[in-house]
Amino acid sequence: MANAALIDVLVIGSGAAGLAAAVSGGRAGARVAVATKTTLQANNSSKAQGGIQAALGADDSPDIHAEDIVRSSHDTADLRLVDVLTSEAASAIAWLEEQGCSFTRENGGYRLARCGGATRKRLLQVGDRTGHAITKALRESFEAGSGEVLAHHRLTALEPVAGGWRASFATPDGHDEVEAATVVLASGGRCFAEAEVRGELSTNHPNATGETTKIALDAGAEARDLDALQYHPNGGAWPATMQGYSIPETTRAYGAVLLNAEGEEFTDSLGPRDVVSRAIFDEVGAGRGVQTEDGRPAVWLDTTRIAPADAEVSLPYMLRRYRGGGLDPLSEPILTYPVLHYQNGGLTIDTCAETTLEGVFACGEIAGGTHGRNRMMGNSLLECVVFGRRAGASAATKAKA
Repeated sequence: MANAALIDVLVIGSGAAGLAAAVSGGRAGARVAVATKTTLQANNSSKAQGGIQAALGADDSPDIHAEDIVRSSHDTADLRLVDVLTSEAASAIAWLEEQGCSFTRENGGYRLARCGGATRKRLLQVGDRTGHAITKALRESFEAGSGEVLAHHRLTALEPVAGGWRASFATPDGHDEVEAATVVLASGGRCFAEAEVRGELSTNHPNATGETTKIALDAGAEARDLDALQYHPNGGAWPATMQGYSIPETTRAYGAVLLNAEGEEFTDSLGPRDVVSRAIFDEVGAGRGVQTEDGRPAVWLDTTRIAPADAEVSLPYMLRRYRGGGLDPLSEPILTYPVLHYQNGGLTIDTCAETTLEGVFACGEIAGGTHGRNRMMGNSLLECVVFGRRAGASAATKAKA
């Protein structure tokens, strides 16, 4: 059992949100430990390709960004959380760069793309491995500090004790218990497990099984919109090695369009995620879809319309993966179909990222409200950083109070 006196902030999860919280808490003077189900490197955030939003363009502003979020959420997002997210986006980008994350630039500024549901170009990228770059920078910052890593610690229970909380874990050796003044829950959603139940594909890491949410609910935490799971409109459908891969939505930002079996455009390819996914489902349901070689439903994503120069800078990983499978997306269209991707809802939090349980904070995909019932692309990594920083700093303050 870890010494309770040594831990101010216990972070559950090692994705972008958990790492941001751990770095932030450590820099606020707290003694931090990060518990992760397997290893520090295993997380969903590292798989995020598309980018991170921030209103940095001359024609953009945090207010316009907020309007896009609320509209894409169909007026279900928590306006207080949206205001925090958009108003702190620029400082979050600057903070990430301080950690060593270098975003793609051109013409003396950031290379910005427009993403689905957005009215301005505000998506920053590191090629098409943005999540990997962000988590790597944050992980190295955390490892350079004095924080402790509790690897192969799967949370099984959370209960209040005098002066804080006790977390119980299953470990390779059996069991461990850790007491801490405050806890930050940052272990993501449940879409990998949900996809298995539904017999569907998922973009998620196998660790995304959602038990932390249930543990928090059992401890008395409140939640919202837990039924609102999101499909990524462009899951890879063929070849088989690409099934479950999330084709970057920036393919559509750089000119790719969705086509039915007759080669006709049937939706706004830069619409919100739920609208585009529903359009694909409906088109296939109406008999205008395409069938993969193994009998799965699909439509075409005409990636041949992307300028090669854009693809080489912003989509290099996608090109390598498809070309490795014998298909060049710049020479022929690719097959796509929506794939289970993100838990929109989650634990209810306030603007400090504190849940309805005093001393328990939540950030990233496990927290609800910021996106309402439908998330725009590029806002998940932003939420991880903005609310991860807030959760870590707030937990540190409370632990030392």
